[in-house]
Amino acid sequence: MVELETPQIDAVFHALGDATRRRMLRDLAGGERTVSQLAEPFAMSLAAASKHIKALENAGLIRREVRGRTHLCRLEPGPLASAHQWLGFYERFWTNRLDVLERRLHEEDARKAQDDSRKSPTSKEGDDQ
Repeated sequence: MVELETPQIDAVFHALGDATRRRMLRDLAGGERTVSQLAEPFAMSLAAASKHIKALENAGLIRREVRGRTHLCRLEPGPLASAHQWLGFYERFWTNRLDVLERRLHEEDARKAQDDSRKSPTSKEGDDQ
């Protein structure tokens, strides 16, 4: 089992649980953005955008830097790697389970095909057409 610091991973998944914050992260993948630029695609106030940004900051997913009166945000991908590692455990779990299911279904199909070939006659006399 993948053991990660619970408060951090909880904060990351909380932050990723909102479509607006996921979009903001995607935008930040293209480079630094101001709070205004991050809020622009959404019908929201700067105060509402700041709340989303604060959730991303709390998760460690972004870093905000103040330059004069401008707040610049930058993506911090480290916590995403932790979330990916956590999800990877379950991806391997389900992949293994699905591989077993696939193998059993192939075995069952092969068994049915073998049973069908035993039941059907090989050829009848007079079937030379």
